Amino acid sequence: MIPPEEPVFAEPWEAQAFAMAVKLREKGVFTWGEWAEALGAEIAAAPERPYYESWLATLEHMAESHAAITKDERERCIAAWDHAAHHTQHGKPIEISRYWPAPETSR
Repeated sequence: MIPPEEPVFAEPWEAQAFAMAVKLREKGVFTWGEWAEALGAEIAAAPERPYYESWLATLEHMAESHAAITKDERERCIAAWDHAAHHTQHGKPIEISRYWPAPETSR
């Protein structure tokens, strides 16, 4: 009997971050070579950080540096997510749309 494989993604957000990177690459925002270089730099900068947290950091930086999102838009999205997560009962799905658009932040 073949043992079951480990899931590729431990959490749904990891799959979503992966899908966003694929979509941005398909739209020509960056190349896979640029992505690999940036991800490698993120991992090297924080080797103790979990892999998909480095993936997410790379996604944020690549989207911003390639003008797919502005710094203000990225920070407002993070603030909305943080607010939604903080105000969602444990065990319930986080619905960022309830808190979007986020108020201006001072991050």
